Amino acid sequence: MTSDISGAIADDWSNPLRDPQDKRLPRIAGPGGMVIFGVTGDLARKKLLPAIYDLANRGLLPASFALVGYGRREWTKEYFENYVREAVESGARTPIRENVWQRLAEGIHFVQGTFNDDEAFDRLADKLAELDASRGTAGNWAYYLSIPPDNFPDVCHQLDRAGLAQAGPDNWRRVVIEKPFGHDLESAQELNQIVNSVFPEKSVFRIDHYLGKETVQNILAMRFANQLFDPLWNSHYVDHVQITMAEDIGLGGRAGYYDGIGAARDVIQNHLLQLLALVAMEEPVAFTPEELQTEKIKVLRATEPVRPLSKTTARGQYSAGWQGSHYVKGLREEDGFDPESITETYAACTLQINSRRWAGVPFYLRSGKRLGRRVTEIALVFKSAPHLPFADTMTTALGQNAMVIRVQPDEGVLMRFGSKVPGSTMEVRDVNMDFSYSESFTEQSPEAYERLILDALLDEASLFPTNEEVELSWKILDPVIEYWGKRGRPDEYPAGTWGPESADRMLEREGRTWRRP
Repeated sequence: MTSDISGAIADDWSNPLRDPQDKRLPRIAGPGGMVIFGVTGDLARKKLLPAIYDLANRGLLPASFALVGYGRREWTKEYFENYVREAVESGARTPIRENVWQRLAEGIHFVQGTFNDDEAFDRLADKLAELDASRGTAGNWAYYLSIPPDNFPDVCHQLDRAGLAQAGPDNWRRVVIEKPFGHDLESAQELNQIVNSVFPEKSVFRIDHYLGKETVQNILAMRFANQLFDPLWNSHYVDHVQITMAEDIGLGGRAGYYDGIGAARDVIQNHLLQLLALVAMEEPVAFTPEELQTEKIKVLRATEPVRPLSKTTARGQYSAGWQGSHYVKGLREEDGFDPESITETYAACTLQINSRRWAGVPFYLRSGKRLGRRVTEIALVFKSAPHLPFADTMTTALGQNAMVIRVQPDEGVLMRFGSKVPGSTMEVRDVNMDFSYSESFTEQSPEAYERLILDALLDEASLFPTNEEVELSWKILDPVIEYWGKRGRPDEYPAGTWGPESADRMLEREGRTWRRP
């Protein structure tokens, strides 16, 4: 949607005859602005700044929107404008249009300072007050903390001290937080206490960018808008569920950051447990943030690791090997990584959900780097038919039915079922029925950060985990991480493969195998 017709959209949205619950037309953010702390970092340059431009280009931001960067560098407004322009040109998914850029650039400003600098935050307060008067931002500000969690206390304290956190009766103040949300349950609770001491929970938006992807949101539409799937979505028919996030890249320049974190903390605690909650949750009473969060919390409360952990979990570190046509070095040869580190680059665990719907269905979660290919998917593997009226020779090529929800890179849904092979003989083998977003819809899916930034400005919290969800996720994962911490060095797996042999044995003990996407 381009800004050429954004006025018509806005007029329709404000039409009193229009049903405010009608979601078919996009909502446009009202007056307001955003302050990005950590604006000089990779995330802001590659994702946040392009997403803000794309929102403006689609007519979803007000013409008076203001963007303020805060950082240590001594940048002028003009220098920061050029920095944002370069980020937009290299990362935006929509074309650069000068009229849109010029309107956005008028509201771009920069404030120099550190996170514990009283005078700098006072200057920030003066700048926001100036923009409220000159741009009409109405005192509505979202603070995006694209910074390490160690800096949250300083920034929250300074926002509170400078009077920037308190909303008035006619405006709002919100804080947007990037993961990691702590490194265990205790640290997550401390972090939540720090943030909530300044911002009420309803004003806190914790970003999990996977929840902004179209396919993830389509899980809800697919489950609850179709009668086809619900009768099968339970332990009577589902044998097990596999949730995979695989990357084909190594640590690269992130070795120093990644050491001590690992695949479980980096991916399973947030992304994969959120996907599990969406797959396993009951139908909400309504599609409001409160009702969706309530159902996800019920699932997380009922989820726990399957024991013994020695047989139901696996971890590994990649070694040198062939990644496609390239021979790549192993983890211990990566610059900046401690060769004696026990941090895993592959993590897998078996979880169970103690509910009537899912009792007895194992959920296998795995994530790793330097695996066979880049893919994120959710696979529901169904039980075999209790009886087949065919000779064994007719069904040797027949596996279990499966439904695979592809989150990335090729967003879509695949159904695997048995079909007769054409010919005079009777042979049944697996075939795939494939739905692809790119082939079925002409509209290009927005980037996840576009959706999530807009939702934060609109106070639409459906796709943002609450502090209770974060703490419950750590409660699930902490026993696994604690167990691994006592086991020494992880197993090794060659780059370009699908993980350590211990991960294969984890499923083989139950007569199952991992999917090879």
